Amino acid sequence: MLLDTASLYFRAYFGVPDSVRAPDGTPVNAVRGLLDFIDRLVKDHRPDHLVACMDADWRPQWRVELIPSYKAHRVAEERPAGPDEEEVPDTLSPQVPVIEAVLDALGIARVGVAGYEADDVIGTYTARATGPVDIVTGDRDLYQLVDDARGVRVLYPVKGVGTLNLVDEAALREKYGVDGRGYADLALLRGDPSDGLPGVPGIGEKTAAKLLAEFGDLAGIQAAVDDPKARLTPSQRKRLTEARPYLAVAPKVVRVADDVPLPDVDTALPHGPRDAAALDALAARWGLGGSLQRLLTTLTA
Repeated sequence: MLLDTASLYFRAYFGVPDSVRAPDGTPVNAVRGLLDFIDRLVKDHRPDHLVACMDADWRPQWRVELIPSYKAHRVAEERPAGPDEEEVPDTLSPQVPVIEAVLDALGIARVGVAGYEADDVIGTYTARATGPVDIVTGDRDLYQLVDDARGVRVLYPVKGVGTLNLVDEAALREKYGVDGRGYADLALLRGDPSDGLPGVPGIGEKTAAKLLAEFGDLAGIQAAVDDPKARLTPSQRKRLTEARPYLAVAPKVVRVADDVPLPDVDTALPHGPRDAAALDALAARWGLGGSLQRLLTTLTA
């Protein structure tokens, strides 16, 4: 089980009231919400391995060099010497180090790799997996990894963190008309304002799905542009021709990496805390109460 950790603690932050606070009054709604979510996931799915995948770089420079608008609207501060600072709610930012410390004390593997997003870490673990994989994320970009033959599916939260949609190839075909492999091509053709991806003007989701059904994949669509006999409308041919510079670089930006140099960490689901003393101190300092205790009980069951 691979957690898109930032996606999940953002959802916890907005799904749990900020009246949930530490003894000193500091909000800990994201911390406790995430712990409750992990507890529910472990109870319901009993994974053998669990990795909290992190954004060591939420906007990698190699993606920005290819498409400068990539996530540009979410930059709070540009930093020439390191990753740009992402715009994050004031009361969420201080909770992230607490989340990291609690996961470490629990012994839940936490993996981020410099120069890569959590999506890329997830993509690499998925590529290396020898058995079924559940990816837990609120980010549809990871639908591209869904693969029934390999047992790779996405668990997508639809209401806070309590209700999950199971996304397999049948669900993708029903909603988007593509399988996991085709989802990245669909996404780059239609664009994604939330990630600053322009897409091809005039090619929306339905048209993109029709083109992929007709021509197979992005390479097939581009070959059709050069084939006067291919069934493209004049406006589609014109738009796709004009978008060639974007289409040349978009696949590398949109497709998650599968070759990230992952650290050698123990990903096995822990059955007790790695550092009980540190965990007790964190629980007292931040008032983690029932959320942490429920997760500990589940892990040790």
